[in-house]
Amino acid sequence: MVLKAIKARIYPNQTQKEQLLVNFGCVRFVWNQMLNMQIERHKNNKDAKYQNHFAMNNMLKAMKLEYPWLKQAESTSLQVANRDLDDAFKRFFNKKLKNGFPRFKRKKCAQSYTSKAVKNNIQVLDNHHIKLPKLGVVKYRTGRKITGKIKAVTLRINSQGQYYLSVLTESENQTFKKTGKVIGLDLGLSDLIITSDGIKHDTIRFDKDMQAKLRLHERKLARRLHKAKVEIAFDKHEKVLFPRTKLTQFPRYQAERKTVAKLKNKVANQRLDYLHKITTKLVKDYDVIVVEKLNTNGMLKNHHLSRSIANAAWSKLVSLLDYKCKWYGKQLIIVDPKNTSRICSNCGKKNHDFDKLTQQEWLNTREWNCPNCQTHHDRDVNAAKNILARGLKTLA
Repeated sequence: MVLKAIKARIYPNQTQKEQLLVNFGCVRFVWNQMLNMQIERHKNNKDAKYQNHFAMNNMLKAMKLEYPWLKQAESTSLQVANRDLDDAFKRFFNKKLKNGFPRFKRKKCAQSYTSKAVKNNIQVLDNHHIKLPKLGVVKYRTGRKITGKIKAVTLRINSQGQYYLSVLTESENQTFKKTGKVIGLDLGLSDLIITSDGIKHDTIRFDKDMQAKLRLHERKLARRLHKAKVEIAFDKHEKVLFPRTKLTQFPRYQAERKTVAKLKNKVANQRLDYLHKITTKLVKDYDVIVVEKLNTNGMLKNHHLSRSIANAAWSKLVSLLDYKCKWYGKQLIIVDPKNTSRICSNCGKKNHDFDKLTQQEWLNTREWNCPNCQTHHDRDVNAAKNILARGLKTLA
């Protein structure tokens, strides 16, 4: 049995939208209150024991008596907020993960909440309607059929004001047929993926395709933001009877903000769709996939290549391969890529002629001949072959 999440666009009516906003606010309030309690408790007594999510759930009863409006929220969503906060603290305490201290949630950040499936409170009625707690029947649209036992649902609103639903289901593991093939992958910028078989998958710059249009609307957004701030300052200075104090009171600015968010969201969706197609094909065709582990955060510090690196989305690609291999009975191996481009995949000797090159000269070197065995190498294909060899060593 495996857990799968299916994302769907939902279309709530006005009453359901109001209930969603109430639930977002209640979950955010509980998170902030519990986080503040943990902080104050530690300040007052540093020897006090940490309160886990079971203890925080017990505190919810008293909190609902003090704040009766919390009862408007779906009850399990508040418990999930405590569980997520507990998980955030555990990640912070874990020195290996090096996660930061949990932060307070703001209304301006992405709003979401998760409800657990209890006693058939979540039911898929047909291919376009789902029954949710506190909301009732909601219309949805998705490219995949929701099947399996429902474990939880997560509802969220994006920057465009669109509502989405993620359904976590438990279903039987459906494995792909074994092919007996293995592959090594080298990740790059000009070519997104270079395989040890010599196949190259191009990098598509979706951000550049949208750049001109996005730049036009971002300029328009900046002008409308400036005008809105001037109007707010004017109302305050003139002491008008009903002053405008928030950006939400300027519909032209809000409309342009949603347009910019829509364009950026389109780029992200195009990139994700492309990665899904590539990774699914790789998982179908190969039983063992070996990929390099890249320090993406460190590489993003190079301001000349940061936009190209962000567009490549290597981390997302590896995460897609990871869960798809688990779903479909394949194996993913991640190896250290050090010197994979400088070692000859034929004789295994390192080419020390590259040690004298500057970083730019090394990046411009796309092909080379091994001084030991005279084998001609494509730099990226050679790296992919070495990555595959390192991965297979871990299996031996």
